[in-house]
Amino acid sequence: MVSVIASSIRKGNVVEKDGKLYVVIRAENIHPGKGTPVTHLEMRRISDGVKTAERYRTTDSVEKAFIEQSKYNYLYQDGEHYVFMDPNNFEQIHVSGDILGDMNVYLTENMEVSMSLHDGTPISIELPARVVLEIMETEPVVKGQTASSSFKPAVLSNGVRTMVPPHISAGTRVVVQTEDGAYLERAKE
Repeated sequence: MVSVIASSIRKGNVVEKDGKLYVVIRAENIHPGKGTPVTHLEMRRISDGVKTAERYRTTDSVEKAFIEQSKYNYLYQDGEHYVFMDPNNFEQIHVSGDILGDMNVYLTENMEVSMSLHDGTPISIELPARVVLEIMETEPVVKGQTASSSFKPAVLSNGVRTMVPPHISAGTRVVVQTEDGAYLERAKE
């Protein structure tokens, strides 16, 4: 553990409070016009998944845990757990669905993820920022509809609904953001 000032804590960091480890879900530094600047942290307790919010003065000390970052490949889902493999030594690790949250819909076989481990226990997983998925269904292309600001609903191959430009049809492979499922561009393959 190392003491750092609260304003340097970022999303994904792991902090210790009262002997328990918490992963930071959201970190926000607030500088009011009058008064002391504060850091607002939304955290999830690693041991049981309970969410909590804390407010610190930006100069308060916070205990930051040492985290090991490693690359892992996703293999398959086994009940409520997801199985990942270390590409260096082929060791498999089972990760609870709670750690992935709603990001699990973007997992694809052999996808390389960045996993954070504390004493060999997985605490958070970071997926690639973009994934390529196929459009399964959407409204047909309307001839003459070229307005760049208009979008239509579509269902991706993983079941997630998103909005796509009017020229995209079913069967088209597109790039979407894993953070919010937003359409970015047509896949270049």
